[in-house]
Amino acid sequence: MPFGKEASNNAELTGAEPTETAQLVNRIEEELDLLARNVDILEKLSKSPPIGIIRLSEALHLPIHKTRYSLHLLEREGVIQPSADGAVVTDKAQEFWANLNRSLDRMNQVIEHLKARAADRENRATPGRKGY
Repeated sequence: MPFGKEASNNAELTGAEPTETAQLVNRIEEELDLLARNVDILEKLSKSPPIGIIRLSEALHLPIHKTRYSLHLLEREGVIQPSADGAVVTDKAQEFWANLNRSLDRMNQVIEHLKARAADRENRATPGRKGY
């Protein structure tokens, strides 16, 4: 299940509006879902000859509009380019993978730090306060 779906589904099931905190987290989860989709597409393009948008979306079980958007983002980054037969990976893809790996390492450090802080706060009893 993609990251953002579970949180939004919980709000839908209870009929409650998502809180501002949940909305903030959902936006981050949606961006991670987009990144994961872009990585899936780039990986598929790296392993196959040029492939068109329809075959690519079918192979990855994605809607065409999401596939098109991801292709646009990857092309804008310069890691793919269009050809008569479909999208192809450029030499810049290797740099993309290295940068992605470094960025994910940094994100993981931040996530672990935030998890520790959230667990600490969750375990502490906080007196009810009004206002800010």
